[in-house]
Amino acid sequence: MGELSSQASNAIMYVTYGALLVSGCYIGWRARDGISFLSSNGTQKALPLSLNFIASAMGCGILTTYSQIANTAGLHGLLVYCICGSLPIFLFSFAGPAIRKRCPDGFVLTEWVRMRFGVICSLYLSAFTVLTMFLFLVGEISALNYAVSTLTGLNALPAIIVECVVTTIYTSIGGFKVSFITDNLQALMVTLLLVICACGMGTNIHIDTSLIGSSGLLKENKLGWQLIYILFVAIVTNDCFMAGFWLRTFAAKTDKDLLIGTGIAAVVTFVYCALVGTTGFIAVWTGDLQPNDPDGYAAFFILLAKMPSWVIGFVLVFTVCLSTCTLDSLQSAMVSTISNDLFRNKISLYWVRAMVVVIIIPCVVVGVKAADDVLQIYLIADLVSSAIIPIIFLGLSEKFYWLAGVDVIVGGLGALLAVFVFGTVYYDNARDGARLLLLWNGLYNSEDWGPFGAFVIAPFGGVIIGFFSCAVRLASLKVYSRVTGKPFTALDRPIPQLQAAAEAQSDSSEEDVVFSNDGADYESVSYTSKK
Repeated sequence: MGELSSQASNAIMYVTYGALLVSGCYIGWRARDGISFLSSNGTQKALPLSLNFIASAMGCGILTTYSQIANTAGLHGLLVYCICGSLPIFLFSFAGPAIRKRCPDGFVLTEWVRMRFGVICSLYLSAFTVLTMFLFLVGEISALNYAVSTLTGLNALPAIIVECVVTTIYTSIGGFKVSFITDNLQALMVTLLLVICACGMGTNIHIDTSLIGSSGLLKENKLGWQLIYILFVAIVTNDCFMAGFWLRTFAAKTDKDLLIGTGIAAVVTFVYCALVGTTGFIAVWTGDLQPNDPDGYAAFFILLAKMPSWVIGFVLVFTVCLSTCTLDSLQSAMVSTISNDLFRNKISLYWVRAMVVVIIIPCVVVGVKAADDVLQIYLIADLVSSAIIPIIFLGLSEKFYWLAGVDVIVGGLGALLAVFVFGTVYYDNARDGARLLLLWNGLYNSEDWGPFGAFVIAPFGGVIIGFFSCAVRLASLKVYSRVTGKPFTALDRPIPQLQAAAEAQSDSSEEDVVFSNDGADYESVSYTSKK
C-alpha cells in the first residue's frame, strides 16, 4: 500500500500550483485584450472545441459521483449516467446554430433571451444561471477538499486557498482566452490520469470473481430505469445553464466545426466517465465495499490507496490540474455572464477583473464549510434548470410567438412551487415537501418516487403553468381592449420592420429583421437572413 508523506504531498501540490500560475499568467498576458477577455466568437476549429467541451464536462467531482452511482445502481445505472452526461454535449450542435442565427453577436444564452423575451426575463434567467455556476464552483471546491484530504491526509484548506488565488490571478489577466487554452491542458490531463490509473489498478488490484455474480451489479434494476428519465432531463436542462458551454458554442468557427467538436467530446466524455465509474463495482469485487455502500462515492480513492506511492503522486498532480482548470472555466463563465447581462459589457475591464476576485470568496467559504455531498449540490441546480429551461426553449419556435417574458417567469417559478406541493402531498408533510426542492434524500432509493415525480413536474409543470399564465394575460388584454375600445393585438404575428433602404444596400451580406409585438412582454426578436 502506497502512502505519500506530508512533505512529499505539499511539494507536489505547491510546485504544481506554481507551474500552473506561471503558465496561466504567461498565456493570459499574451492573450490579454478587451475582445477575447469575455468571449472569442467564431474563432475555433473542431479539435480545440472538442477538447474544451470534454474539459468543461470534467472536474474532481467525476471521481466521486460516477463511482457512487455504479456502486448503487450497478452497470445499468452507470451506463445511463454516462449516456445522459455525454449526449447533451452533442445536442449543442443543434441548439447552438439556432441560437447563433438569432443572436449572432451574443455569447451566452441570456443574450438571446433578452432579445426574445425582454430585459426582465433575461435578468431572471441570468440570476439562476449565476446561481447554478456558483453551486458548481462550490461543488468543485468541495470535491477538491475531499480529494486532497483523502490522497494526502492533510488539511485541504491551504491547498484550496492557494488554488483559488492561482486561478483568480491568471483568469483576471486573460479571461476566457486563458480558460479556453487551459481546458485543452485539462483534457490531456484527464487522459493521462485514466491511463496511469488503469495500468496501476490492472497490476495491483485483485478481483474475487466469486463476488461478481453475487453482487448483482451487472443486472438491470428499477433504479437504472428511473434514472434514464431523471438524469436526461436534469443534465440536458442544466447544461443550458452552464455559460461555459455557450461560450464555447459561440466560439465555433462554423456549424460544422461545432458538430464535429461536440460529437467527439460526447463520445470521449462517455468513455472517460464510464472508466472512472467502474471503480464503484470493482471496489465491491475486491471486498472493500458492499453494493449500495454509504462509502460508495469513495471507491476510486479506496482502490487508489492500494497503489504504489508514485501512482498516488501522479494522481495528486492530475487532480490539482483538473480542479484548477475547472475552476478557471467556471470563474470566466460567471464573470462573462454578469458583465454581459448586468452591465452590458460597458464597464472597464478593471472592474470585470475585480469581479473575478470577489466571486471566489463566498464559493470557498461555502465549499469548505457547508458542502458535504457534491452530488446533492449538482442535483439542486438540476431541478431548478429543469423547471426553467423547457418553456424558454419554446421561444425558438415561431409557433409560440405569443409566449411572453412574464409567462416564462411565472412558468418557471410556478413549477418549483408545484414541486413543493407535490412533495407535501406525496410525503404527507410540508417539511419533506420543502426538502424535495433540495433533493434531500438523493436519487438512489428506487422505492422513493419523490425525486422522479419532482423531475416530471418541474419541466411539464413549467410549460403548463406558463401556458396558463399566457391564457390569463391574453384574456386580461382582451377585456381591456373591449373596455377601452383599443385594438387587441396580443395574438398578432410579429411583423418585420425592415431597415432603411440605404442601410440595407450598404450591407451586402445580410439584413437585420426586427420583430415586435405590442401585446407580448418582450422588446424585440432579431433574426438574421441572407439576401
